Order: sequence, then C-alpha cells, then structure tokens
Amino acid sequence: MSNLLIVILGPTGIGKTDVAIKIATELDTYIISADSRQVFKELNIGTAIPDTSQLKKIKHFFIQHKSIHDYYSASIYEQEVISLLKKIFPVKEKVVMAGGSGLYIDAVCEGIDDIPDVDPEIRKKVGEKLNSEGTNSLRNDLRLLDPESYKKVDLKNPKRIQRAVEICLSTGKPYSSFLTDKNKKRDFKVLKIGLNKEREELYEKINNRVENMIKSGLVEEARELYQYRNFNSLNTVGYKELFDHFDGKINLTESIELIKRNTRRYAKRQLTWFQKDKNIHWFEPSGIDKILELIRKEI
Repeated sequence: MSNLLIVILGPTGIGKTDVAIKIATELDTYIISADSRQVFKELNIGTAIPDTSQLKKIKHFFIQHKSIHDYYSASIYEQEVISLLKKIFPVKEKVVMAGGSGLYIDAVCEGIDDIPDVDPEIRKKVGEKLNSEGTNSLRNDLRLLDPESYKKVDLKNPKRIQRAVEICLSTGKPYSSFLTDKNKKRDFKVLKIGLNKEREELYEKINNRVENMIKSGLVEEARELYQYRNFNSLNTVGYKELFDHFDGKINLTESIELIKRNTRRYAKRQLTWFQKDKNIHWFEPSGIDKILELIRKEI
C-alpha cells in the first residue's frame, strides 16, 4: 500500500494545526480535521478552528461542514472520511489528519462498531435528563440497563454515558452487545504522530488560549448559542461554563477559571486515551524536522 494517512494528534492547545500545516505544505497535500466540535459551523471561537490565513494555505476538510442542529457521531465521521479518502488518494498518496478527538481518530484508523441510530425523541429525553438530574442519574440508568458497559465506560465522561443509555433505550438491547472490538481492514497505511510537552508548559498555554478566546468574543458567541444549550454539540468545555454564568449560578470570573480548569482536565484525559496506543511516535511540537524525517523514512 502506497497510500499513507499521517495522523497528527495530541491534547488541546498543543499546536497540532501549525504542525499539520507545515507537514501538509511539505507534502503538497490536504488536511482532514479530527475534532468532534470543529465540524459545527456555529462554533467558531470556542473550538479554536484554524484561522482564515491557515485555511487559505492548505485545503481543510471537516471544518464547520455541519450544523449544531444536525445529528453527528464518530460512526458518521468514519463513513464520511473513508469515502473522502477514496476520492483523495488517487490524486494525493499522502494525506494529513489532525485533531484531538481520540474516538474519531480511532474510527478512521481502526474502525468502530456499527451502532444503530438513536431515536431522536429518546436522544432529546436523555439529554434533558442529563441536564436536569446530572451525570449520576444516567450512571444509575446505565448500571441497570447494561452492567457490562457500566464496568468499562469512563464514568467521568457524561457524553459516553449518555450515548450508551441512548442506545440501550433505542434498541432495547445492551450497548455492549454491539461492541465487537474487531478492527476493520484499511487499504492505506497509518502513521501516528503525537505532540506533547511538559505539563506545566501545556497548562500555561491552555490558560493563555482561554484568555485569548474571551478577548476574541467567546462570551458573546456563547450568549448567541444559549437558546440551544441542551444540544449535545454544546455540552462542551468553553460553552457550558458560560451557560452556567448566564443562569446566574456563577459570575463571569468564576466561569472563565472553570473553562481553564476543565480544559486542562480535558487535555489530561486526551493524553490518557492516546498513551494507550503504542503505535504513536511522540515529539515536541517544535521538533518538526524530526517529524519530517520520520515521515520520509515511512514513505
């Protein structure tokens, strides 16, 4: 197989976009975003999409191509990316994928199980229950509906719990019954490049990034989206903390500090996810020459 998918992954705020653009420029190819929130066109500041100049340098795919009103999932993403790659590879033998959504990356590289669609009404009810009663309520539901999934799921991740409960209620079967753990065969090679740096340096960068988002108008963006706060696409760091501020639960300063804290925690979870994958080659974001050297060897 001469076709190669080069995956640039790592925690939020590490600098994946800049590295991906340098690599794509060197290889004269395209970039596919692997960010589960950058796909939504209504989310601009809070998702840190590449800026206009970056998008002009290299053609990007899966940036703001859906609406928050659309249902989207890792399974749909897998299907769309694989379909796109079949069109790109005859023209470009090397393609770059960049992002921090581990589930989306795994879906493309290894494939995920074919999970049935969720009844929209059930999704709405489960989402409302999560918002009104909290994560503990859904944890209890999952424990009763699917003890096997309850043992394995990340109980600190409300989205994973919500998804499992939705599937159980929609199908009448345990979510775990649809999981086979079988990798799908791909007709392209994958090279995974992870970016990381000292924890304190990363956290400082995250804090500065949040401050810049606030200066760029994140509060105003969140206010415009407030009416859709119950959408799953908006149950994400940077928006939900500001929604709590609009509800009068916390003041603006507290919400900003919570965004910083929760973003740091999210980065830590991302690293925990990626560090399970022994096929990832890790580099400092500044080590672009070493990264390019590895890619040339792979080619």
